[in-house]
Amino acid sequence: MRQKPFGLLFTILLMLPLAGFAQFPGMGHIVYKTMPSSILGQEREYAIYLPKNYDTHTAKRYPVLYLLHGGGGSHTDWPEQGLLQGVANQLIDSNEACEMIIVCPEAGKNFMNYFNSPEWRYEDYFFQELIPYIDSNYRTISNKQNRAIAGLSMGGGGTVAYAFRHPEMFCAAYPMSGYFSRNESLAWVNFDDPVQGKVHQLVEDNNCVKLVLNSTPAQVDAMKTVRWFIDCGDDDFCYDINIDFVAALREKGVPYELRIRDGGHTWIYWNTALYYALPFVTRAFTN
Repeated sequence: MRQKPFGLLFTILLMLPLAGFAQFPGMGHIVYKTMPSSILGQEREYAIYLPKNYDTHTAKRYPVLYLLHGGGGSHTDWPEQGLLQGVANQLIDSNEACEMIIVCPEAGKNFMNYFNSPEWRYEDYFFQELIPYIDSNYRTISNKQNRAIAGLSMGGGGTVAYAFRHPEMFCAAYPMSGYFSRNESLAWVNFDDPVQGKVHQLVEDNNCVKLVLNSTPAQVDAMKTVRWFIDCGDDDFCYDINIDFVAALREKGVPYELRIRDGGHTWIYWNTALYYALPFVTRAFTN
């Protein structure tokens, strides 16, 4: 059944006051930072949402959500286009989501991809440097039960691949409009361009449907330790591959939740997806 939790006008009216939350004290807030990376050989940017009690309850530790942007995006996308701060504050204040730290990594500059290549080991950076850095520099609860991952489009593909290959790291995975395999029908992509062609080939090399279908019994058992939620719009160009991914989960007997809602590959859709994602990971953290 098609889900329509928010009409466009209601969403716009709701979001306008939330965008100004940073003006008021005692609210969760977003900070833009950098960290060193020896693997990538440069400073890496990230945005981090810290809940309202982070600065005052200095003995308290928090679960963490890693929230990935899409292809061609940056660490500023979720805060600025997804209105992350306002949504998180609203859901936490209404007790629909727990207080959590939300990390938005930057994966768009130099070579857009969440996967390793010989000259750009981003996945190694993510697990060997980014997560340990966040755990060392912020008051996280640094275990599987209190760490989740979510992302949109190409970040949705990263979400699935990361949770599949590192199930010991995450209790929940929430891909939105997941770009799970190379899609030759994308008119705006020049597949003959060496850089764009390589980026999309890496997506295909990490085809999420094939990862599941070709998984071993041990990998299937490990996937079952992660709570899965697939969210995709009925007008999205990624709709078919998301249905194929769900079919693969079903074939392997991996439990999941699925929402096919009205919408396309847009920020209006992903903003409303946060209203599902943050409560979902909260349930995974607390159950």
